[in-house]
Amino acid sequence: MNDSRIAIVTGAARGIGAGVAERLAADGHVVAVLDLDEEACRPVVERIGSAGGRALAVGADVSDEAAATAAVDRVAAELGAPTILVNNAGIIRDNLLFKMSVDDWDAVMGVHLRGAFLMSRAAQAHMTRAGWGRIVNLSSTSALGNRGQANYAAAKAGMQGFTKTLALELGKFGVTANAIAPGFIETEMTQATAERIGVPFDEFKAHMATEIPVARTGVPADIAHAVSFFASEGAGYVSGQVLYVAGGPKA
Repeated sequence: MNDSRIAIVTGAARGIGAGVAERLAADGHVVAVLDLDEEACRPVVERIGSAGGRALAVGADVSDEAAATAAVDRVAAELGAPTILVNNAGIIRDNLLFKMSVDDWDAVMGVHLRGAFLMSRAAQAHMTRAGWGRIVNLSSTSALGNRGQANYAAAKAGMQGFTKTLALELGKFGVTANAIAPGFIETEMTQATAERIGVPFDEFKAHMATEIPVARTGVPADIAHAVSFFASEGAGYVSGQVLYVAGGPKA
């Protein structure tokens, strides 16, 4: 494929990240599947390999400056200069404000915002040198506010401001930056939420679907499709945008 690139997807061992990694590989890109635990990335790498693609498992804590830099350096050394970066790594530490600890706040900010900053700063050097790059940041409908998620909502709103600033700074180097804000997506994370509130996942999904205009909940492939567009050759005139992929209007 003549527009094959080297892509890094963070938080790619499962859920949305795994779906994005597999889609980018199907698009013809070589993918670094990055997550905290390198071993956890291997099933995704194997699925990509079985489908005829090429991928590398990379273990790194994106909130750690040295680890993030080393991860990007390793990808560049083993696969080639990364020119597609999907900042998907995320965690939740939900609680109402009066019960939220400083650790809960810092952990969420560290992975989402600090992680996206560190990975983007490391990867942009390769993109600007190549004169071509695509950065896709994962936001959320929670950026509009969500009870029990002061930390997560602030981080996801921050991702939008970060994205728009990258678009302004990097555009002249042929690099675009866009954000995707998913609504309810069926993943291990939303399954854990259902468990925490004591509701079977099927019931939880059915309830959520009643509030979504397209009358269904989302799946990782829905987000992966949007990432595929933003990462494509033809999306070079689309930058600084926030796309809500939520089955209906959000913002």
